[in-house]
Amino acid sequence: MNKNDYLETVKILNRYAHHYYVLDDAIASDEEYDTLYKSVEIYESENPLHVVSNSPTQRVGGAIQDGFNKAEHRAKMWSLEDVFDQDEFEKWEERVRKLSSNISFYCEPKYDGASLNLIYSKGELIQAITRGDGSIGEDVTQNAKTIHSIPLHVEYDEDIEIRGEVVIFKDNFEKINEIRLSKGDTLFANPRNAAAGSMRQLDASITASRNLVFLPYGVGQNSLTFELQSETMEFIYSLGFRAPPMSITCSTSEEVEKFYDEMVGCRDEFEMMLDGMVTKIDSLSSQAQMGYTVKFPRFSVAYKFPAVEKVTKVKDIILQVGRSGVVTPVSVVEPVNIDGVVVERATLHNFDEIQRKDIRLNDSVIILRSGDVIPKIIKVLEDRRTGDEKEILRPKSCPICSSELLDEGVLIKCQNLTCNARVVNSITYAASKQCLDIDGLGEKIVKTLYDEKLITNILDIYSLKYEDLIKIDKFKEKKSQNLLDSIEKSKGCECWRFLNALAIEHIGEVASKQICKKFGVEFSALHVEQLEAIDGIGKEMSEAFVEFISVNKELIEKLLDTIAPTYEVAEVKESPFSSLSVVLTGTMSKPRGEIKALLESLGAKVGSSVSKKTDYLIYGEDAGSKYDKALSLGVKTLTQSEFEKMINSMP
Repeated sequence: MNKNDYLETVKILNRYAHHYYVLDDAIASDEEYDTLYKSVEIYESENPLHVVSNSPTQRVGGAIQDGFNKAEHRAKMWSLEDVFDQDEFEKWEERVRKLSSNISFYCEPKYDGASLNLIYSKGELIQAITRGDGSIGEDVTQNAKTIHSIPLHVEYDEDIEIRGEVVIFKDNFEKINEIRLSKGDTLFANPRNAAAGSMRQLDASITASRNLVFLPYGVGQNSLTFELQSETMEFIYSLGFRAPPMSITCSTSEEVEKFYDEMVGCRDEFEMMLDGMVTKIDSLSSQAQMGYTVKFPRFSVAYKFPAVEKVTKVKDIILQVGRSGVVTPVSVVEPVNIDGVVVERATLHNFDEIQRKDIRLNDSVIILRSGDVIPKIIKVLEDRRTGDEKEILRPKSCPICSSELLDEGVLIKCQNLTCNARVVNSITYAASKQCLDIDGLGEKIVKTLYDEKLITNILDIYSLKYEDLIKIDKFKEKKSQNLLDSIEKSKGCECWRFLNALAIEHIGEVASKQICKKFGVEFSALHVEQLEAIDGIGKEMSEAFVEFISVNKELIEKLLDTIAPTYEVAEVKESPFSSLSVVLTGTMSKPRGEIKALLESLGAKVGSSVSKKTDYLIYGEDAGSKYDKALSLGVKTLTQSEFEKMINSMP
């Protein structure tokens, strides 16, 4: 084989692959492809300087990477506004028609996968970046090159970003899980999780083995001169990318609805998972005119598919105990396939819901799964009862430690800090940055120490010895000493950090600061009435606090003696935020904790959720549902820059 033969063979192999992976139209046998591929491998090994970038051999993963580097998108990758029914879609249409007249719509499937941005320069694929936060993602170029539906070379010389979704087809997803099951590996929950996990493999050969598929849905930065979205996408497909299974351009909302209904009707027939239909204004000039909100493009919307419902039977109820001790009932149901995912459990939230819906063992029920939402029971089919159904009783004792449970009605809690179900999670939480801030004491280390019987509660971490740690596998001298130093450093922490570390139900960082500000380290002797007198702390919080202290009083007193938390009244400046409730959301130019500390020094109470009592929402980029809720409740909103101007103008 000479160089010309080699180049021609590469061309033939790429044509075979394009027909197989993009057009679903095999024009050569596996044997023919493998024979030619082998001849290319031999030539390239003998002539390494002749290897071309679009050779099929370049799709095979090379050396295992140490990690993924951050990379910046040239143009922002936006998320889409969701609508769930015809009424919501028509409201969106009404808004866009006010912004531009004589519009038409371009509709295509909304793929349920992992978003990816491909950057081509002078026809060559030079970078592939995950969506990340929309501005910065991870560079997964080596992995992207293993995906056969991503061309390594396109016939277009200008720089261009091509956006799309990486998916795993349903039948291939089943095969991957069968292999993982045979190896004893954890199964992927659904094809989207499998696609996202496959894209982030440090070993690109694993990505290559997963048969991922890239489906383009748009462009980022580009110098194309088309006038329509539909024309742009046809051009993208002509470069060698896979076209959608169906798409259409519509003039009216009636046509959009008809196409949507058609897509919903055949959603199960698609090779890939879909969770809706994307509708965009077809005119690119109209898109530019409409622009963007803080979160979404105004010219596009994701019209989500109806949630999928199935009938199954409740076979059992299991009790899960969280780190705060809350006991949550989970129903075990007869396995049922919902949109490609085998569901065997459904959330019940709490025992009040069980009573309200009158759910019984052996009941036939309708369960609903919508997108990422955990399946839940939405209806009991009482007419199917046979008399074999049994009432589900509220538990009296913890399923793990057998201690008496605190029944608050909606919540049932185990208050025992030494309960095995709580130990690992409670210690991990106590060691976190917003609590005792013990560097190096993450969940894996805590579990290792617990399994080695070195710790059984939070207090035990202060009795750890160097000679105990050094005996543990993978605990080197430096690692052992660093952990002990970090534990020692946590002594004398601020009182609120100590209180927050106890993970008392309903008592988070804000409440911990309020209690310590008022009572300092004397909090362990408080009564319900004293707590209720603190602004923002109600009866439920107060009762949970007093009950927790009562159950764990001996342990808490020992912790106080060991850690000796400090208490001092912080000086609060008079400011426009004094005594106001503030919530932060979105991506800020400074660490969120830094802004939070500033607000607290100005007398503000910084909460985690928006309510009618919230005075200000301060938001950065990609503000989410909190921003929407603030607008709906009439809460004042400030951008980060507006907030900083207010602060800088203070005397």
